[in-house]
Amino acid sequence: MAATKATSQREDDTRLLDFVREKVDTFVKWDLVRFFHDNPYAADSAENIARFAGRDARTVERDLQDLVRSGVLETNVAGNGTMRIYRYVKDQQVRDVVQRFVIACDDRDFRVRAINQVIEGLQ
Repeated sequence: MAATKATSQREDDTRLLDFVREKVDTFVKWDLVRFFHDNPYAADSAENIARFAGRDARTVERDLQDLVRSGVLETNVAGNGTMRIYRYVKDQQVRDVVQRFVIACDDRDFRVRAINQVIEGLQ
């Protein structure tokens, strides 16, 4: 029973590390995913999200667009077509993966592996 649980945990960790490699491959994206997880009803511009996150607006805008392309966020145009508004997708499967990722990050060992995954991807 314990071996099955350990195997299942390793498989979930592998899937979550794939999520990091494929979708949360920068520390800014990590912050953005956490932001939308913690504020699931937030809908705002890249500039305001960057201000809230304490990050460079251009970098945040680029990473928000990447998260839209990867299916974690969605966007629509507001303000006479001059501003993009970003929000968390409603897709429950995506939200479940993000939830598992956020919970897994509470575990130091997983967090270290995820950080290493991001660093390797940046090289």
